[in-house]
Amino acid sequence: MKIYQAEPPSTEFHRFLNEHIGIIRRICKVYTNDADEYQDYFQEVVLQLWKAYGSFRGEAQASTWVYRVALNVCLSLLKREKRRVSAVSLEPEHWSNVANEAADATEEEQLKQLYAAIRQLNEIDRALILLYLEGKKYEEIADILGITLNHVGVKVNRIKKQLNRIIHGQSTNALA
Repeated sequence: MKIYQAEPPSTEFHRFLNEHIGIIRRICKVYTNDADEYQDYFQEVVLQLWKAYGSFRGEAQASTWVYRVALNVCLSLLKREKRRVSAVSLEPEHWSNVANEAADATEEEQLKQLYAAIRQLNEIDRALILLYLEGKKYEEIADILGITLNHVGVKVNRIKKQLNRIIHGQSTNALA
């Protein structure tokens, strides 16, 4: 008679982590300035996911939960860093490859410009536009960020206009 045991929690967590690693990477890239800072944020997100993994109840999609945890960790770290340094550099020259998928140099440059522009947004707007660019539905964005569905639509339109102005070198002072 064979006795079957459940997978060890670490194996199950590693599988879960591998399924959602892209989400974590993209969120950490939006909130960091260089490779060292990225690694710190990434490790902290993974640590917090590990700590909370056993309490994940499955009431939301796993990806929604990962977004929430990763965004909360990055926003907390960013606030802590702002208190310590008083300002975060938005200069893109510290970036290494912003996307593994960008094989074409022109596409890679456009991605760098987009990420640089996104990094100039406030923390919540960064999260919102990242979720939008990930293809999340407005309902899921509202659920992750804890805002109304209507507010998501309004914010997405305003953020798109603001990013367009930033990328094309126009003043953003007129934005609300």
